[in-house]
Amino acid sequence: MLGAALTSSIGHDRHQLLAATWRFISHVPVERTRPYVRRRQSPERGSTSPCLLRCSEPYTSLSSLFLSCLEESDIMNVLTRCPGLYCGRELLPDGNWSSCGACPRGFRANASSACEPCEDAPMFYDWLYLGFMVLLALVLHWFCIDMIAMRRNIPKEVIALHLSALFEVVLASLIVLQLTDPIGSFSVKSCKAKKLSDWYTLLHNPNPNYEVTLQCTQEAVYPLYTMVFVFYALGIILMLLIRPLIAKKFLPKQGKFTIYAALYFYPILALLHAVGGGLIYYSFPYILIILSVLSNAAHFAFKLNQTVKSLLLSSVSDIKNVIVILGHWLLHGYGVIAIATLREITIHPTMLLLVVLPALFYIITAKFTDPHKLHIE
Repeated sequence: MLGAALTSSIGHDRHQLLAATWRFISHVPVERTRPYVRRRQSPERGSTSPCLLRCSEPYTSLSSLFLSCLEESDIMNVLTRCPGLYCGRELLPDGNWSSCGACPRGFRANASSACEPCEDAPMFYDWLYLGFMVLLALVLHWFCIDMIAMRRNIPKEVIALHLSALFEVVLASLIVLQLTDPIGSFSVKSCKAKKLSDWYTLLHNPNPNYEVTLQCTQEAVYPLYTMVFVFYALGIILMLLIRPLIAKKFLPKQGKFTIYAALYFYPILALLHAVGGGLIYYSFPYILIILSVLSNAAHFAFKLNQTVKSLLLSSVSDIKNVIVILGHWLLHGYGVIAIATLREITIHPTMLLLVVLPALFYIITAKFTDPHKLHIE
């Protein structure tokens, strides 16, 4: 009766028939030359597919029907776990799953090794990281302009170059956001960075049975990794289009050197991001605070008069000093907010009062570090 009922259902979906017969066979003893069904190991270690190898005759009509329906293509319908951390399977148009490999750009393997699209919105910390990469390029632009101009004050020629650098960086950032999926929108779809290894998938290609290495290198932190490279490329292009015109008009002799400097530090930044992008992602708040403190101390150390009164007056009366000190405070506050976000600490406004401590500490303790007051015994 059961065989007749099952035979009448052959016209239904083939995969439903396979599932029904498989459940029935698991409860009906069938004589075999082997004591149990062997699970054939697929080429990727850790992935097994149920496959009957050899069975003895005679079979029941039901088991014969199952063996005649079970083909290699049916095995690929079963989603099995891939080896490694980042290998996944794509869902093919015919409903089967591909072999283990790298997921396409914009996809990431889930816990079942299925490649699923990146649909998450970037976290606040992700935006802080992207903002840090933009600020790093902008600060280097401004630093090179100041070092090349060598002016004690800030004339309009130098201000023009500063504004040009700011415009280039901001425009490059906006274009990157427009080019990132979804294209034409300032919103970004991403895959969250869960751990440091997500940035270095090249180092985690599995080698099943120590034979063939599966190439599963991909952008698991899409699009945080490639966005920075696109930003650097656009920054160079926009600088070469805009900066020469500004430099020729306002600073014809020295302005070209600001372009040369940027052509040096942009490739260096790209190399640092390619090698240490993950390390920078998790450590940039500390890097930012340390650099802001050291830069703040170096700024005050260049003052000839190291008395408390002179340092305080120059910090208030000189416009350039005011801008530099405020810039250090903003960077320090940016680092404090980033650390609080990374550590999942509630950001309290009183935490931002810490940004003035490095400057006050230097001014108060400068008299104790005056080399002219050291007594050599």
